[in-house]
Parts: sequence; C-alpha cells; structure tokens
Amino acid sequence: MIGSQIDTIAAIATPPGEGALAVLRLSGKQALCIADSVFQSPSGRKPSEVPSHTVHYGHVVREGKIIDEVLLTVFRSPRTFTTEDTVEISGHGGPLVARLVLETLLAAGARLAEPGEFTQRAFLHGRLDLAQAEAVVDLIHARTELALESAHGQLAGRLSEAVQSVRDQLLHVLAHIEAHLDFPDEDIAPHSEAEMVGRISEARQALEELLRTAPEGQVLRQGLRTAILGRPNAGKSSLMNRLLGQDRTIVSPIPGTTRDTVEETANLGGVPVTLIDTAGLRATDDPVEAEGVRRSEAAAREADLILLVIDGSRALEPSDLEQWERHRQRPNLVLLNKCDLPVLAEVPTDMKFIRISGMTGEGMETLKESIREFVWSGERRWTPSSVAISARHADALRRTLEGADRTLDTLQGGIGLELAAFELRGALGAVGEIVGETTTDDLLDSIFSQFCLGK
Repeated sequence: MIGSQIDTIAAIATPPGEGALAVLRLSGKQALCIADSVFQSPSGRKPSEVPSHTVHYGHVVREGKIIDEVLLTVFRSPRTFTTEDTVEISGHGGPLVARLVLETLLAAGARLAEPGEFTQRAFLHGRLDLAQAEAVVDLIHARTELALESAHGQLAGRLSEAVQSVRDQLLHVLAHIEAHLDFPDEDIAPHSEAEMVGRISEARQALEELLRTAPEGQVLRQGLRTAILGRPNAGKSSLMNRLLGQDRTIVSPIPGTTRDTVEETANLGGVPVTLIDTAGLRATDDPVEAEGVRRSEAAAREADLILLVIDGSRALEPSDLEQWERHRQRPNLVLLNKCDLPVLAEVPTDMKFIRISGMTGEGMETLKESIREFVWSGERRWTPSSVAISARHADALRRTLEGADRTLDTLQGGIGLELAAFELRGALGAVGEIVGETTTDDLLDSIFSQFCLGK
C-alpha cells in the first residue's frame, strides 16, 4: 500500500523542465497549517483563514527569504479531489524554483507523495472507484480523441455502472441460494430456479458484451503496433513520413539508409497507430546493417499489424515473395508503392494489395481506412457511448464469466447449492476487482505505480 494515509503529502504536479508555470499540490490534515507556515500575502490573511475554492496572491517564504511569487488556491475538505484539505500553489515554471518550493513544503512537515498517491487517496476515501481511478491515467495518456472519449466515459462511471449491474444480478441470485441453504427443508420452487438461471444468463450476456470491447480497449490505450517491412529502398521511410505528416525518418535513394527501428505514433482516424520503420530486409555482411535486419525481424514478430512495402516500379524479387509468404498468415497489408511511376512489378494473383505512393500521397486514405477496418474487425463495436475495457478488466471479467458458467452448471445439474454458492462468490470477487470492491495491496500498488508524481 502506498505511504501512510495520515501524512500530508506534497508533489510537483506539472511536467519537469522549464515552462510558464509550475503547480505544486499539498493534501492532508496538515495542508492548511503547512501552507500557513510558508505563505505570506500582502493582506496578511493565512490560507487557513480564507474560504474554500479561493485564489490568493503572495510569496512562498523560507527562513525569511522569498522563494517564489505565487498564486495559492485553497480547497477545503470534503470538496476536493482527495476529499482532504488541499492546497495548490502556482509559481514560475523553472525547475530550480519549483524544486525549492517543494523543499520548503517538505521542510514544513509534508512528505513527498509517491506516484499516484493523490488519486489513490481519492479512491480510498470513496470519491472514485478503482475503474474511475484508472481512467485518470487513460485520460493523461490518451493520444487520440477516441481514446480521450473512452477515458472520459470510464471516469464518468460508465464502466462502473455496467459492472455494478452484473454484480447486482449475481448478488440477487446468491441471496436466494443462501436463503435456501438457511432453510434446507424447503425445496427450491421451479419458478425460483428459473429466475436464478435467467438472472445469471442476463449477467453472462452483459459480461460477453463487455469482453467484446477488449481488443478496441487495448488499441485505444496502447496503440496498434505496426511494423513497416520491405527490402531496401522500397519506400518504407517515405510511407512513414507520409502517414505521420512530417519528416521523421531520413529518405534517401541510397539503399540501407535506415539501420535501426524508428518508432512514432500517428493518429489515423482516431486510432493511435505506433508505426515502426525498419531496416531493409536483405542479406548483408555489414555487421551494423545485419543488426538492423535482426531488429526489423524482431519488430515484425511483436507487431499487431505488418505493412509489407513492395517497390512497384521494379520487378518483384525473391525476397519480396519470401517476406509475403512468411507473413501472410499474420495480420498484414501488402502495399504496392511508387505507383506514381510506371508499374513493372507483376504480383501473384492471390496477393491482395493497395496501390500507394509515399511521395505523392496517392492511396493513403485507402490505406488508413484499411487499418481502421482491421482495428474494428469490419464492425466498430466500441462507440463513445459504450466502454472499452483494459487488459486487467478483461481478465477479471473472464474469471467472472467462468464462475457464472460453473454456477449455471451446478444449478441446472442439481449438483448442490453449496457448490453453486461457492462458485458465485468467486465470480462476485472477480467482478468486484474492477471497481475495487475486492482488492489487495499488491493490486493497488500495481495500478497506482503507473501514475506520475503529483497525480
């Protein structure tokens, strides 16, 4: 479990480096007292004497010396992010001055916050459930508008409501089973058993609908890892620059210019796509180029999608067909590049391809649409009004679904109510992990360690 909840914590909440502003956060029972000891305003009023949600001009002072000219905002419990007394200090954005203000707060009695500790306190104090707390990270890391909409929906409680509906169905069944266990002489009426089976079946359907959004959720959060493969000078770097809309990689008529993998994320119709430009695939005695080829092959193995680039202005070489055969069982798109030049390549009749030009941009919209169709598998199951679950949520939901299935088997097979109750409790424990109804310290540490300092 992250730090003691008794301590008053402080951290710089803005990114490191120079900027216009640096914001520091202070939260805990002693937040106002600590602020009183370091803040001086022209009016003479102390932070503990001012109304909640008000901003005040003054200076942060340590041992009589002015550290920074700041604006200080007071948020009184419980109407704060953590539900504790909170103070935010906005000062100048230099790394030195921000660090000195932080050191002043620590010297006055605060403890340096650990990653995610402010949000963890919001969860522990009941302001957010665990799914909503995770959405804070998704919101910060969102790289496209679709990812942002997904994070906003989860933060608003959309996933929590869906999970709670499943929990309510399962809890209702468990209550019926336990009532019959308390009065073993009374048999379960047929209509009661049918109702329990019906409720579990409804819960199963909701679980399956949530699980269907797992692939989209992974893409929205982590991006679609897409390796651009092909022999030297096929136009891989030109394609990457075209998709990014900027000159990210070096383009040269000299084969073998790219010696290492280059990664950058592009927003293709709301889908975050991590493009990986790779070294040209060919046999070589150059040890540096050979290492680049090895890394290209490794990138291909780890990719979610492969873009195989073929130079359409030249006759196909054996290496083109070899790469196509090697990767044709993997998710891939074959791109016949340089279609702005006379096409000399004769491709096999069963090779489906998209004609493009990395130089002119021809075919780019078709390529982008093909990538979007790959992500949504021809049918976009996730919409801004639904949820897109994470890998952790998917694991918990699968265990819930398995427990629900075993409960159905025991009820319908007449195996025994004790076993049905046992399986149902396990299912409820698994689904409760999503919103934090059932947690362990290791789980919380794993989740909140992903946050940045000050959040």
